[in-house]
This record gives sequence, C-alpha cells and structure tokens, in this order.
Amino acid sequence: MYKFISIKNFFLIIAIVSIITLLGAVFIEYVLGIKPCKLCLYQRYPYVLSIFFCFFGYSQYNKKIWLYLLSATFLFSLILSFYHVGIENYIFPEFAGCSADNLNIVDKQDLLNSLNNFIPNCKDVTYTILGLSLATINVLISGLILIISSILIKNEKNR
Repeated sequence: MYKFISIKNFFLIIAIVSIITLLGAVFIEYVLGIKPCKLCLYQRYPYVLSIFFCFFGYSQYNKKIWLYLLSATFLFSLILSFYHVGIENYIFPEFAGCSADNLNIVDKQDLLNSLNNFIPNCKDVTYTILGLSLATINVLISGLILIISSILIKNEKNR
C-alpha cells in the first residue's frame, strides 16, 4: 500500500503544528489583547499534550502507542472544539463556566474587580481568521490530524 508519510515525520509535523497553534493563541491573547473564553483555554490543552506525545513518539522505538495516544488526544480536541462551535452557533447551550456572572454581584468593589477580570462568553466570537472562528479552525485542524493519524494506524496494522 502507498505510504504517504512516515510516522516519525508525522510526529515532527504535528509537533510543529501544535507549537504554531499555541503560539498563535498566545499572540492573539497577549499581543492583540483578545481575551479567550473558558473553552478556548481548554482547547489549548490537547496541543500541549500532543507536543509531549510527539516528542516521545519521534524519539522512541515503539511509535504505535504514541500514535494511539495522539489520536485519542485529537479526538478529544475535535469533540471539545465541535461543542464550542455548537455553542457559538446556538446549537448547544452554554455550560455554567462559559458565562460571566456579573449580574449576581451585590458589592460595588466585587463588581469592579469582576469587570477587570472579564472572561468572554463562549458563544461570543471575538476573533476570526478568514471569517472562521478559532473554534471552527480547531475543528478543521483536529479533524485533519485525526484522519491522518487514523490512516497511519490502519497502514501500520496492514503491515
């Protein structure tokens, strides 16, 4: 069967994609000053985890276990980002941690402090690239990585 990419190169490419994705998120947050919602922050964790999996997968002999772990990580990332896109498009309701709770604050100083530490609602799209929300872009990236890793797993089983 035609082998379009080696597993070792795949780990290297995914590590680079993960690092660029995380650097982009940090740039948008700290340089452009656009605060992320809770789900945006949660969507960074699979990329951090994938860097570790890619490092071990690239450097160790038994690459198959790291490929499975990487696939599971991006399956989780796909589900999480798909849920976020569903919230943005009013398909799913927000979970309790998504919305600001400023209306229930009685003390004036607590209200001022909460406004300084404002976290956007998960349904609000605060930044887009080519008209796509960052959660939508994450669905595309996670889905593509999951598809390619599944093909590599299938090719490894056929050997």
